[in-house]
Order: sequence, then structure tokens, then C-alpha cells
Amino acid sequence: MWSLLGLLTVVQNILPTQLLAWLHCFYESLQDFFSPHSYFEIPEFNGYCGVDVNDLYRQATLYLNSINPSSTCRRLSLSRSKSSNTISYSVAPNHTVHDAFHGHRLSWTHHVDTVQDSLDEKRSFTLKLPKHARLALLSPYLDHVAARAAEFERVLRERRLFTNNGHGSYESGWSSVPFRHPSTFETLALEPELKNQLVDDLTAFADGKEFYQKIGRAWKRGYLLYGPPGVGKSSLIAAMANFLRYDVYDLELSKVKDNSELRALLIQTTNRSIIVIEDIDCSIDLTGDRSTKNRRLAPSSMQKKSKRAGGDDEEGRVTLSGLLNFTDGLWSCCGEERVIVFTTNHRDTVDPALLRCGRMDVHVSLGTCGMHAFRALVRNYLGLESHVLFDVVESCMRSGGALTPAQIGEILLRNRRDADVAVKAVVSAMQAKILGADVESADGIGSIEYDDVAPESMCEWPDNLGGSPEKFDGKKRKEKGSCNWESKVNFLVRLKSLAKSDSGRRGV
Repeated sequence: MWSLLGLLTVVQNILPTQLLAWLHCFYESLQDFFSPHSYFEIPEFNGYCGVDVNDLYRQATLYLNSINPSSTCRRLSLSRSKSSNTISYSVAPNHTVHDAFHGHRLSWTHHVDTVQDSLDEKRSFTLKLPKHARLALLSPYLDHVAARAAEFERVLRERRLFTNNGHGSYESGWSSVPFRHPSTFETLALEPELKNQLVDDLTAFADGKEFYQKIGRAWKRGYLLYGPPGVGKSSLIAAMANFLRYDVYDLELSKVKDNSELRALLIQTTNRSIIVIEDIDCSIDLTGDRSTKNRRLAPSSMQKKSKRAGGDDEEGRVTLSGLLNFTDGLWSCCGEERVIVFTTNHRDTVDPALLRCGRMDVHVSLGTCGMHAFRALVRNYLGLESHVLFDVVESCMRSGGALTPAQIGEILLRNRRDADVAVKAVVSAMQAKILGADVESADGIGSIEYDDVAPESMCEWPDNLGGSPEKFDGKKRKEKGSCNWESKVNFLVRLKSLAKSDSGRRGV
């Protein structure tokens, strides 16, 4: 054997390099001819410069991580980032992972070679398929790998919270931090019917790629969240991001110079993201754009000349037209799987052009807590499933004493060490509201509207959800304001006696 090895070394030194390369190729061709398998090389980079990353190599790495190759591979490399508790698997150099697809056995071999006279490494995967079924297997199997890798990356990758830094015209108009908001639909204080409608709508959107392509519509969805302060608009956005596993882009319109910078910021956002514009009615003056244009009547050429000489006063700022193009124009189709969310405290102050179908598809009204939402808050803050004063709380809600989730949450947070004291404090706050002057301004417990179902009823409340506020004219409001205060006082006396009797039975 040593003599044979020595002979091969001598032959290798004597024969020309071209002849050796030809012999090597002939040997591989002969091996491939008699082998029952076909081999496909997937390098880490396209070409020889090592700059253009091969996306198929990245997908193969994620796919092998998703199937947990520990059962079929003898040696793995483990890693974990500082910001995550998830352990990532990767195939060790020159080891093989076996897989199955449509009844056929396949294998992935990870090759890592050191580049001569360099510290760099050349990485690649070799995919082995049965030769007789390679044409029927290769394309569907790679599609399966890409889909599985995309889903795994969506679950695994660290989500981030972006905000515009005032330099949107440059390459990096956003700065970001890790997004770790704990809000979820399980902990959110919403009525069950409203919560289920939101979850179903978000699920249908996330799974609707083929549907949106079939109907020729951009894969995006618009939400308008409105209601008084403290009803949980920001918490709902965070729950949506955690449910969909999307990045969040918090767009501050006051930092955007003009429409061009707004378009540049939109282009820089990634797919699978939520673009949020909070307090759309207060960010910039958009409602006055249309009225100002209507007052610009130019009956004479003198006014036209002066307008041209003075320039358009819309230049150098974000206009309603620019924001409309941002949400529903051609530039809004430069990406896919995006959710655009507007929030406002007063929907009536938002320009109707921003609320039509295709821009804000779903209108979500968030109001004061209903009983189900109150139970969720008590469960989250105090760990209680029931309490003897829950009936009293429900009676207060029916009498106009409902509070916002932020108000109830703050009371429970202050008194979280004693559950009885916390619930009694909530009852006292509700009683105070019943005797206060804001009885008529209590909002409903929440509702949801779909503009793509009935555009003409955009400002109407649906009848299928309870708790929506009625529309009163001036006369009815006056009659409602002149309610019988004596009956309210008697009701509060009964509530206090009920609370005292319950406390006495418990020995408090």
C-alpha cells in the first residue's frame, strides 16, 4: 500500500496539471454513471467573488434547522444569540443529514473547505436525490424547502421596533431596537367577540398570499383604531405584531420633510411589517388641505401668475395627497404582507379620504371595559378568576360607571397586594363616575367595522355587537342629561349595602 501511494505521488508530480484534471473529471463522470443517485451542489455564494449570497444556501440552512437534524446527524453545531433563548442547530462540517420527501430518501451534506493561502472557508451543501426521480423531485422539493425555511425564519428571527430618524432620503432612514412588548391577545382586555374577529381577520390576511395575487390586489391591510385615551390602542398594535410576528415601524410624520421623503421611508420598510401612524389627527394638519384648495379660485390670469411666482405652499411638507399615495398609491405596492395602522382619539376629525375602502379596511372602536375585559384584567393583575363583588361591578357598568382598561389597570396595579382592596377600589371609582358629570360621554365596550363589506355605512355602528353607542340628536341628549339623580343615589346606597353585607360574611 505504501508503494502504491508513493507511485501515485510520483505520477501526480510527473503528469501535467491539465491531464490530472481530465482524469479527475473522467473518474467523477464514471462514478456518476454507475451511481443510483444524482448530486446537486449549493454553494454559499454565487460566482467567485464571494459577495452575492446564494439565497438557496440560506434556505437550506434554515430548513435543516427547522427539521431538528439531531435524529439523523451524528454531529451538530449549536448556537444561541444573547437576545434569544432559542437554540439553533447547524450541521457540522462534512456531515450528512437524511430527509424524506414523497416516499423518497434524500440527504444533505455540509462541506466546509479552507481556501488555500487564506483564512476564509468555502461552504456548500450537496443535495443527493434518487437519479430515476430527480426531475420529478427537485423542483417541488426545493419549493417545500423554501416555504418551510420562510415559516421558520418568521418564527425564529428577532423582531424589531423601528422609528424614522429624520433622514428618510438617505439609505437608512430608520433606527431600530429589539421589539419585546409582552402584549398578546391572551392578555389583552377585549371582549371575546371583538378579539375573535380580529384574530380571524389577521389570520386570513397572513394566509392570503395566493388570494391577493389571484384578485390582483396588493397584499396589505389597513386598520383604524379609534377611541378615547387609555382604551388600549397601542397594546392592541403590540398584540397584532406578536401574533403575526411582524416588525413594527412607528412613523412620526412631524419628522418627515415632504412627500418624497415619505415615499423613501416606505421603500425602506421590509415585508411582514406593521406601519403605525399614531394620532393621525394630531400629527400634521391634513384636514385643512382640501378646504384650502377649494378656496383657491383663480378667475384671472393675475392670480395664476402670482401662484406660480409664489410657488405651491404644499411644497416642503407632507400633504394629504402624499399620505394617500403612501397608503394606497403605486408606491405602496413596492412590498407585500404589510399592515398599516392609524390611531386616533376622534374619528370624526380624520379626513374621509383616509378612511375609505382599500386604505383603512377595518375600523376598530375601542371603548370602556365590558365585563369580560374586566375579568381578564383581574386575572392578569390579581390572579383571580372570580370575586363576590363581580356582580356589583357589572351593575355599575350597566349604570354608566364603566372605566377604560388603563384606569382599571392602574387601580389594580396600586392595590395588587390585596385583591379585596383592589376590587373595592375599582367599585368606588365606578361609583364616583356614576355620580360625576361624564355619564353621557361613556363610550361603548368596542366594535369592529369592515369597509370592504359596506363602504356607505362607514360611520354606522354594526348591530351584531353589543355596547355600541347610540346616536342622539340635541333633544335626546338634553333629555338624557336630565335623568333622575334620586334614583342614582338610591342605587348607590343599595350597592354600598351589598358591599358591606358581602364584607361582613367574609369577616373583613
